[in-house]
Amino acid sequence: MAPHSNPLPSDPPISAVKAALRTEALARRDGLPSEDRIAGSARIAETVMAIGALAEARIVGAFWPIRSEVDPRPLARRLFARGQRVALPKVTPAGLVFREWREGEALVAGRFGLSEPHDDLPPVDPTALIVPLAAYDRRGHRIGYGRGYYDQAIERLSGNGPVLTIGIAFSVQAVDHVPAEAHDQPLDHLITEAGPVPLSRA
Repeated sequence: MAPHSNPLPSDPPISAVKAALRTEALARRDGLPSEDRIAGSARIAETVMAIGALAEARIVGAFWPIRSEVDPRPLARRLFARGQRVALPKVTPAGLVFREWREGEALVAGRFGLSEPHDDLPPVDPTALIVPLAAYDRRGHRIGYGRGYYDQAIERLSGNGPVLTIGIAFSVQAVDHVPAEAHDQPLDHLITEAGPVPLSRA
């Protein structure tokens, strides 16, 4: 009788690897003291504003922070002061729709705990996006929150022309390697409270 052989273990699916990396990175982010997140968000805003190509964007897509995310509102105030327009996303069945937001305008509660612009505001297509993320690596790949909304939005907006993508995160969200899939869109820039992350496309 031939000896019994155990099947070789298979690698876990990419979605499972990403889920584990996401959970670990978010736990590290949640562990940051609130004063460090506030100070880090201010430093990130200052660094993002120094990106030359961002000054050329007429409309910049940003987001409203949830939980322990980097707060992009200091960045939005700097953009307004420089005369640029800011749009915020709304989650729809067709994906993200961006609508222009002006400082002080009220937002409405959306899905997933998000704050979103009113539906009666006209949709706009930003040419630069400030992108939230759960984890990142030094190739510019990000792990989002598992729904692919930003990858889809970047692909859609790129149909109009180049879209500048700037990921913002705290340095504790770094991971060694993000397993990339065909639909994943690497970022043009990645900024943390420690400064720009040097990206390697290798």
